[in-house]
Amino acid sequence: MPEFSEAFSNIEGRPTMQVAALDIGSNSFHLVIARIVAGSVQILHRVKQKVRLADGLDAQNRLSEEAMQRGLDTLQIIAESLKGFEPDTVRIVATYTLRKAKNAKDFIRAAKKILPYPIEIISGIEEARLIYSGVAHTVQNNGQRLVVDIGGGSTEFIIGDGFESKMMRSLQMGCVSYTKRFFEDGVLSSVAFKKAATAAQQELELIDAKYLKLGWRHCIGTSGTIKAIVLLAQSLSEGNPEGFVTLDNLKELRNKCISAGHIKDLKLAVTEDRVPVLAAGLSILIGIFKSLKIQTMEYSAAALREGVIYEMEEQLAHHDIRERTAQSLATRYDVDVDQAKRVHDITMLVYEQCKKSWKISGREHRNMLSWAALLHEVGLQINSRGVQRHSGYILQNVDLHGFNQEQQILLSVLARFHRKKLRPEELHEFWQFDSDAVKKLIIILRMGVLLNIKRQDNILPEFTISVDEQFMQITFPKDWLEGKPIFSADLASEAGYLTALDYKLSFS
Repeated sequence: MPEFSEAFSNIEGRPTMQVAALDIGSNSFHLVIARIVAGSVQILHRVKQKVRLADGLDAQNRLSEEAMQRGLDTLQIIAESLKGFEPDTVRIVATYTLRKAKNAKDFIRAAKKILPYPIEIISGIEEARLIYSGVAHTVQNNGQRLVVDIGGGSTEFIIGDGFESKMMRSLQMGCVSYTKRFFEDGVLSSVAFKKAATAAQQELELIDAKYLKLGWRHCIGTSGTIKAIVLLAQSLSEGNPEGFVTLDNLKELRNKCISAGHIKDLKLAVTEDRVPVLAAGLSILIGIFKSLKIQTMEYSAAALREGVIYEMEEQLAHHDIRERTAQSLATRYDVDVDQAKRVHDITMLVYEQCKKSWKISGREHRNMLSWAALLHEVGLQINSRGVQRHSGYILQNVDLHGFNQEQQILLSVLARFHRKKLRPEELHEFWQFDSDAVKKLIIILRMGVLLNIKRQDNILPEFTISVDEQFMQITFPKDWLEGKPIFSADLASEAGYLTALDYKLSFS
């Protein structure tokens, strides 16, 4: 008899890592857990919970207590699947509803008590980029492709080729928001369908000409809304390849809905939780087909959360999309690369001496400080006078692929205050980054900039930095400062600036 308990005892397993991605969407929350082994991603587990967070947004873009509680209750369920995961192996992204909600920070504060991981609110463009990444890693067709993702509050449009996205937009139309706007009473009339589809086409006027000009060979739809519509359209029609849908299929499905007259009388093979938003999603998709002249669309199960997982794999393998973004920005704004490297190297030297005492040794603390050091002078292309204000503005408003909303704001804050006067009242309220940590990162970057004020190599001697909670001491070799009266004056000025943050600087 074989000893099954010993069957694999001589097999040497390869190193693996489990990672998790949670998509806090406007309609549903999606969790994906995957295993990374030998450079490939294997999906192990999925959790999907219908929340309809966008239902709770009022006309003033405030999220209702009821909607927030639905979301928090769902996070309690999801938390069970994330027990034991290290912080670096979990990424949580939030999309349209939390982008729009003026009281999003209230939800995130409450969520932090449930999940010990940062929640990133990502921009519409970043959402589009990640959606495309998820599709590109799982779809095998060749040539340029258009990817469309209809969410609860927004719809993303991406044209790409291979793994590279070429054109990306996020439009404010989604199955939950359009349900509230056109189908709130549940009536499925031809007038309501026409109004909703026309509204979608009006939104598409912003992009349709550019997208049609660039063109595509394949059209791919993602998200639960498109999945449900494709499956329903297939069940009503014959002759189409499996997984594909045409405009005629969509019109036939729309007519079926109109014949039912009301959502409660709709007799279609669709899950109960999908029924309330089906008409809105169908109207949006009809508008998309018409404006973009789409012949056929196929469905892909991969979407935002898969894109997050694949990007985590790339970042864990040290191929960080943010490096390409920073390089592109440096080229576009003619950054003085030599000076950027000088500032970066000294900033990192200061950081290494401060991180333990100041408790800022997290990976993202170091990463954000590095990017800020390399990009702090992007505003020089506008004007050298007030460069810090110009740099802060650029970094706050330019598309920064790979950076979430909070990371982008932190970059802009660090650049905004890398020199001259500090204004504590202008510091953003962060929930992903501790406010004291942000102040410390600002001080470290300022020191990296100040110590390179001459913009020359090999003129600094070895120095040491020591810190306690609100104090920094910089020590140079004996008598070195005596021959540097201007540099000493700059340090004295800096000591004055730092008092605005309630920090003291001493030097000798």
